[in-house]
Amino acid sequence: MGFLLAANGLLVLYVSIYLFKLYYGDDWEGLYESITGYGLGGSSMALFGRVGGGIYTKAADVGADLVGKVERNIPEDDPRNPAVIADKVGDNVGDIAGMGSDLFGSYAESSCAALFVASISSFGINHDVTAMSYPLIISSMGIVVCLITTLFATDMFEIKNVREIEPSLKQQLLISTILMTAGIAMVSFFALPSEFILFDFGNEKEVKNWHLFFCVSIGLWAGLVIGYITEYYTSNAYSPVQDVADSCRTGAATNVIFGLALGYKSVIIPIFAISISIYVSFSLAAMYGIAVAALGMLSTISTGLAIDAYGPISDNAGGIAEMAGMSHKIRERTDALDAAGNTTAAIGKGFAIGSAALVSLALFGAYVSRAGIKSVDVLTPKVFIGLIVGAMLPYWFSAMTMKSVGSAALKMVEEVRRQFNSIPGLMEGTAKPDYANLLEQRRQQQANA
Repeated sequence: MGFLLAANGLLVLYVSIYLFKLYYGDDWEGLYESITGYGLGGSSMALFGRVGGGIYTKAADVGADLVGKVERNIPEDDPRNPAVIADKVGDNVGDIAGMGSDLFGSYAESSCAALFVASISSFGINHDVTAMSYPLIISSMGIVVCLITTLFATDMFEIKNVREIEPSLKQQLLISTILMTAGIAMVSFFALPSEFILFDFGNEKEVKNWHLFFCVSIGLWAGLVIGYITEYYTSNAYSPVQDVADSCRTGAATNVIFGLALGYKSVIIPIFAISISIYVSFSLAAMYGIAVAALGMLSTISTGLAIDAYGPISDNAGGIAEMAGMSHKIRERTDALDAAGNTTAAIGKGFAIGSAALVSLALFGAYVSRAGIKSVDVLTPKVFIGLIVGAMLPYWFSAMTMKSVGSAALKMVEEVRRQFNSIPGLMEGTAKPDYANLLEQRRQQQANA
């Protein structure tokens, strides 16, 4: 999944540039200004995929847990629970398709922002194809590096027990980051001229190729820091999650307060990581530096997305094992995989949010550079009003999303209750049918037939 997203995103972008070049010819500025629409299309898809899929999966999850586990006191993935299948589908449309579309939106936008800012620099003026394609070459190098990284998990280090699963997944992220740093150095020194000119809000800025190496690298390592901090605050191996679990002893109220406080606290270090990467990148290479820093953060997207998809797949595997009536030992293994997967899935969300912050700034910088705006005065009433309204919109959007989840979950709960009450004999007895034995009997009948 990770390789498909990165490769297809890069391929379609390259084909789009080639086709648009047939129309624009030597007008590179107009060409790459049009290409920014590719990033907008990726964001539009991400909005529907992430929000629509997220509402569905959470509604199904709430419906399955509330009626099944809480009201009827049956296991999570019991086949008697009508919402179990909806829960499994939700893992796919929310956590797989949603996260994929979200990261693709950031991936497309960061590439388009970097290409557009470069088009109004000396690269675009001199029509230097190799230097102009620097963002695309970085993404290509990321695919190769992630391919090599995969070999470490599949061929070089064998997993022998459950405890090694999560460290192995985290090692993938570290190995890909280290190898990608070397890859960035190669690309920066071979694809870029030793010195070139960028335009910094109308002023010319002389930049060296090693400046861009640092810009991409700091974005890459900021992504790793965000990933590991996210993992620290979501893994059951560390104190934050253990403290939240401990707070459950005194009731739901203290648990909600403790969990919410922990959520707010967890963003402090990622914010500093993003802030430092923005400051260093802008100091070295103006807005182009910020754009390639976002690209660096997403350069290992193939590995990051593969790790992210691990959790939902393991969760569904456990559900199938439960519904098929397999032995308890198999369910224990899938639960261990699921626990590791849920932790590593949070790393992907950290990457998506961190890269989106850098990408939004890069796109704003591209617009300001193209429009020739010298400065933006925060004290201007219109600008200040825009800041306030812009800060309010995410909360409004989040409230609408949560309300949608609540409404959908309510309908799911009502439907599950209706099926429990209307299907005769569904809850007779506390023991589940022996599905494995029934399946074996059916196989024997087929073999005899």
